[in-house]
Amino acid sequence: MSDRSTIEWTEATWNPVTGCTEVSPGCDNCYARTFAERFRGVPGHPYEQGFDLRLWPDRLNQPSRWRKSRTIFVNSMSDLFHQDVPDDYIRQVVEAMAAAPQHVYQVLTKRPGRMAAVMRKLRPDPLPQVWLGTSIESNDYAWRADKLRETPAAVRFLSLEPLLAPVDQVELSGLDWVIVGGESGHGARPLDPAWVRDVRDRCGDLDVAFFFKQTGSVWARELGIKSKGGHGFPDEFDVREYPPALQDA
Repeated sequence: MSDRSTIEWTEATWNPVTGCTEVSPGCDNCYARTFAERFRGVPGHPYEQGFDLRLWPDRLNQPSRWRKSRTIFVNSMSDLFHQDVPDDYIRQVVEAMAAAPQHVYQVLTKRPGRMAAVMRKLRPDPLPQVWLGTSIESNDYAWRADKLRETPAAVRFLSLEPLLAPVDQVELSGLDWVIVGGESGHGARPLDPAWVRDVRDRCGDLDVAFFFKQTGSVWARELGIKSKGGHGFPDEFDVREYPPALQDA
C-alpha cells in the first residue's frame, strides 16, 4: 500500500490482491506485470512470485490504519474480480472498505461481468464511498460498459487506457466519469487525437466528467512533451474533471 501514488486520478493505492492474467489487447504492455516480474525469484520480496496471482489477507485492515481521508485505487497491481479470487475474499475486501468509510475507493476491472454478479449479491445497496469501473481499449469491448451499468455502485467509471482504437460504439450514458489515456513505455501503441475528441465531446453532451490523463509515448514525441501526464497537452485536451461524488464524499 502506498499513501502517495503517481497515478494522476488517485491519491493512494491498496493491493489486497497482486498478480493477474491477460484478457484483452490492453493487457499486452501491462505496467504492473512488467514491474512485478522484475522481482520474480527474489527471496522475501513482495513480488517474489512475479505476477502470479496472490491474496494478501494481512493487508485487509490497511485502510483502517489511515485516519486522514484519501482516494484509494484498489488493486493497482491486480484485478479484484479475477476468476481465481474467491467470492468470500472479495466479500472481505468490501467489508474492509465499509470499515474505513473516511476514504473513497476506486475499483477497476477488466472483468465487469463477474463484478456485476458478485456485487449484486454482496452489496445490492452500494456503499457511497466505493466507485466501480471497467477498462475498455476499443469498440471490441464496448460490452464491458453494459455490464458496468448492471452493477450497483455509487459511482460508475470507465478507464479508456490504453486507448488503442475508436470507442464511438461505447455507450457512455448512465456513467459518472471517463478517464482517457494513451500508452507509454516500450512498445507503446499510438493514440489518435480524434478518438479522444470524440469521447470528450460525448461526455460533455451527457454531463459525464471527463479526465484526460496522458498522451502516451507516441503522441508525446510528436508534441515534444513527456508521455506521462503533466503539462504540454493541446489546450482542447487539458481537461481533468472529477465526478461530483468526490466533492460530496
